[in-house]
This record gives sequence, C-alpha cells and structure tokens, in this order.
Amino acid sequence: MSALPPSPAAPLEALLRRHGHDPSALLQILIEAQDIDGWLPAPTLTQIAAAIKLPRARVEGVAGFYSFLYDRPVGRYRVLFSDNITDRMLGNRALMDALCRKLWVEPDKVSEDGLVSIATTSCTGLCDQGPALLVNGRAIGQLNHRRINEIAELIRQQRPLEQWPTEYFQIDDNIRRRDALLQLDMLPGAALAAAVARGREGWLAEMQASNLRGRGGAGFATAVKWASARNATEVRKVVVCNADEGEPGTFKDRVLLNTCADLVFEGMTLAAWAVGADSGFLYLRGEYRYLRPQLEAVLARRRAAGLLGKGILGEAGFDFDIAIHLGAGAYVCGEETALLESLEGKRGTPRIRPPFPVTHGYLGRPTVVNNVETLAKTCLIALEGGTAFAATGTAQSAGTKLLSISGDCAAPGIYEYPFGVSIARILEDCGASDTQAVQVGGAAGICLAAYEFQRRIAYEDVPTAGAFMIFDGSRDLFEVARAFVHFFAHESCGFCTPCRVGTALLKGFMDKLNDGHGAKADLADIDWLDRLLKNASHCGLGSAAPNPVIDTLQKFRPAYERRLVSLDFEPAFDLDAALAEARQLTARDDPGAHLQTHEEDGR
Repeated sequence: MSALPPSPAAPLEALLRRHGHDPSALLQILIEAQDIDGWLPAPTLTQIAAAIKLPRARVEGVAGFYSFLYDRPVGRYRVLFSDNITDRMLGNRALMDALCRKLWVEPDKVSEDGLVSIATTSCTGLCDQGPALLVNGRAIGQLNHRRINEIAELIRQQRPLEQWPTEYFQIDDNIRRRDALLQLDMLPGAALAAAVARGREGWLAEMQASNLRGRGGAGFATAVKWASARNATEVRKVVVCNADEGEPGTFKDRVLLNTCADLVFEGMTLAAWAVGADSGFLYLRGEYRYLRPQLEAVLARRRAAGLLGKGILGEAGFDFDIAIHLGAGAYVCGEETALLESLEGKRGTPRIRPPFPVTHGYLGRPTVVNNVETLAKTCLIALEGGTAFAATGTAQSAGTKLLSISGDCAAPGIYEYPFGVSIARILEDCGASDTQAVQVGGAAGICLAAYEFQRRIAYEDVPTAGAFMIFDGSRDLFEVARAFVHFFAHESCGFCTPCRVGTALLKGFMDKLNDGHGAKADLADIDWLDRLLKNASHCGLGSAAPNPVIDTLQKFRPAYERRLVSLDFEPAFDLDAALAEARQLTARDDPGAHLQTHEEDGR
C-alpha cells in the first residue's frame, strides 16, 4: 500500500509540538502558523486553542491585537508601504498609488486573483533610506518609480522573493559619526571575562560608578534596576532586551543589531551575571524579522564558544541562554510591561505598576528590561571601568548617545555624540539648512523651533530615545503633527477609554482643520484633550499623543490659524448637504425640504 498523503494539519501539529504546547508561546505559534497559509483561518485558531488549552476567544483576541496577523486572506505578495512622516516627505503616497495602478489593486484590498495586497504600515525603521516598504516581511528601501515598475513586473511574473535582485534587499547602516561605542573593536567574550574577574558584587559596583541611564528614552538608572532584580527573593530571574523600536524616526537599534550583535548579546549576558539570571529574551520587532537569521547565527557562535549555555567561561553556576521572540506590529509593545505581556503570548496591554518588572516581570519572575543601546554600552563599562565611562557626557547624562537622523538633511544616518551636544552642532554635521523645526524623540518627543537650537541632547535638557527628524522651511508643521496624531490613534491598544477615545477625537479635530472646517473653538477643545490624555491615560502612549499638536500649536500657531474659517464653531458634518441626494430623488427643493438652523428660523 502507498503511504497516505500528509494531513494539511501536519505542519501546524509539528510547530505546536516544537513549542511544547506552551500557552506563553502563543504569539510565536500564531506568527509561525500564519507562515503556513499566509493568514490565520478560523480552523487554525480553533486547533491552536485546543492544543494549548486556552479559550478560543483568548486566542482570537491575541491574533486580532497585532497588525501583522491576519484573520482573512491577504495577497501572496503582501506589500506594506512605510507611512512615517519622513516617507511621506519623500513621496511614498505617489509610489504606492503607482504600484496599485500597475497591479490593478485598491489600497487595503486584495487583488481579485489573490496575488497581491497593498497597504501601509507605521515606521519600518528605514527613515534614513526611504521611501521604504515590506514585502512578505522583507525590507526594501530607496524606492523610486523605476524600482516600483520593476517590483510590479516581478509580482506579475510571480517570481519568488529569492529570485528578486539582491540589491533590493540591501539595507545600509549609514553610520556617519562614530564615538566610544561604534569605535569599539571587541573580541566576543572580552567584556564578559572582565566582569566575571571582578565578581558579581564588583561588577555591579562598576555599573553604579558608571551612572549609565537607560537609552530607551526614560533614562532610569541601569544599576538601580539591576540591583533591584538581584535583591528580589524569587530565584529564577530573566533579562530582556527590548528591540521593539517602534518610535517613528528611530533606527539605531536596527544598526546595532546588524553590525554589533555580539555587543548586544554580551551586554545581556553581563546583566545576567550581575542579577543572577538564567534566561534571556531578545524581543525583536516584527519589522526587523529579516534580521533574525543572522542574529540566530551569532547566538549559535556564542554558544559554541562557551559564552552562552551552562558554566559560561568555566564559571560554575553561571548558566544563561538567550531566545529570540518576534513582535507582530504593535507600537505599544515598546513599553516594557506591554512587551512582557506580549512575551507571555498575550495582547500587548501595559500593566498597572506596582508591582514593577524587577520583582514581578516575565511569568512573575524578577525581570530586567533594557534597551538595545543600553546593553551594548555595558561592554564599554566592563572593559574600561565605570569611572572612565562617567567621565564622558554631562553630570546627569554619562557617556554617548546614538541619534537616528532623518528628514531634510544631506546625510541622514546614525550619529554618535557625547551627551551635551547642541542641536545646532548636529544640524551642521548632517548638512541641514533652512531648518524650521526638529522633532527629537519621535512622535512622543518634543518639537524644537529654530530659537531653541542651542539646547543640548541630555536628560536634563532634551532627552531622547534617539529619533531626530529635521524639517526645513518648505514643510507644513501642521501636516507633520497631523501625521503623528494619526499614528497614535492607529497604535492605541484600546485598553483605556481616555486614550482609545481621546486619540480618535484628536485625530478628528486635526482632520476637521485639514478639511476646511476649522474654528477657534477647536483649538480650545484640543487643549482640553491634551489635559485629559495626560492626566487620565493608562500608559505613556496616551499621555504623549497630544505632544506634537501642543508643541506645534505653541511654536507654529500660524500653521493652524490659516486653517480656521470661523471664530466660533464650524460643524465638520453638514446634514442639510447630506440630504441633497434625497431631495434630488424626490424632486423637491422647496424650503420645507431643507433643514434650518436656530439662527435661520429666528429662534
């Protein structure tokens, strides 16, 4: 008898076994299950729920939370154009429209033959080489009409991505200025050996002397976080590297992972040595999935060299390994507690604190969550000592900072500066001219006008996770703020009413102004929304959402005032005009067929 053909469910069963039917691996299971069919059919969700013993609604809820998971068919070629403001400045909309026309497909829909679907996504981390897109998870930058024509033809021919020109997928690092970190030429294991030689207490003392603060934007003292986790009573401890840099305009972590992965993984192992952790996770944003194979190769080399696994560097009891977990398109997962929820296979909803992750983090264990750049910087401290590290920068901001520079400048890319560098110096170095404004820290950051360009990058002046977007005199700052507001409304996790409703209302006000129905009363309502979001939102996303509007309204008010058509109130919706079609169908246009306002009828 001939063997029976394999069951269609066989690949799914295999991946469920590979993950040990573990409910905490739900997100990873869903990502890999989607690779089988290109989307997540209802029977697939049902089978996953039964296998890992979770309610079907819970599984569907997780699948529906992440923008890179699909509960309905998408094209065999899934094209997502990056829609960050810098991509818009470079003409991404015209390129997307051109591709849609050439492939006879509408935006956000699937072609009739199921071949292709085209839509937008938030920042892809390619702001220095946009416009950019993702096709089936692979990144392509430096788009132009010639390349769009070629991509359209390749899709028509149904050519596998492996047969596309390799230069399409070449992502440049664009490192323009190197300082202490980017100049470091370290053999893998050198920093770890230096830290182990000091002992756990001695190594933690060096970290305290360094005054290293988190490079993810919050600026919390790294040694304090590590010491809190180490002193927690739970034995099994965890180190997490937050590589979910979803803030628009930020791409430094992509470059560090691509060029300095050993420094990042060594930094995670240094943290494990300090706190006594036995497991670690690199949470890699879904937009960077194409980096995973080379990152796994680096991890394999480190295991072979005795830098991961049991008895690292021959030190009894120093057991630590790292696994890579993928995100699936959720900006809010950059917040550390939302990231931990996602690591546990849940929706990325930020937790209420306390308790804090250092005592109750991943699966309730003490967990250190650090940014990619923060962990890489610990290698400098291990090699040179904490005092030497603290000698650079300012009194409250030790060391150097990587900046992701994009927008209106001659040389976008990665620049490393000691803390304390002025905005004006950075603009000069990157070849910016006629600069009207700089958005520092991404959509959630601060917008600086020209009179503020002597301010300095430092936690005590202008803090930043690394984004530095430049806008020259030709740019409309209202449009910049409006793009950021749309981003926040799209990325709200929906957990709390102030953020879920407030970001939608803010988006509505900005669209109303844009559509020519703006009134002075709308500006007052925007100010009220700002206070509401800042005081009542569950997490930082909601409280930061009004920042771009409030900053530009204060510093570039004419960009708003020229859109005002009334000093009192102008409705965004004209009900009488909406009834025009009904009047036409009934052949009536007499006064009784029109709505009258109170002012018109004398009341």
